Amino acid sequence: MLTTIEGTYENGQVVFNEIPPAVNKSKVLITFVEEIQIPTKAKKRLFGTLKGTINVPADFNEPLDDFKEYM
Repeated sequence: MLTTIEGTYENGQVVFNEIPPAVNKSKVLITFVEEIQIPTKAKKRLFGTLKGTINVPADFNEPLDDFKEYM
């Protein structure tokens, strides 16, 4: 049986956030999850930087020849 318990490692000790189930003896695997700092301020976006790079063909809304037998 696998049981996952959250805890914190600090100064050479692991402190569990909850009490583990009653187990006489068990193997333990510890995985360290690095906390990632997310920047709080996003870069300001410049409007119009992609203008002219996307072209929509004139027949975009026309039915496709591949689907004529279904229509």
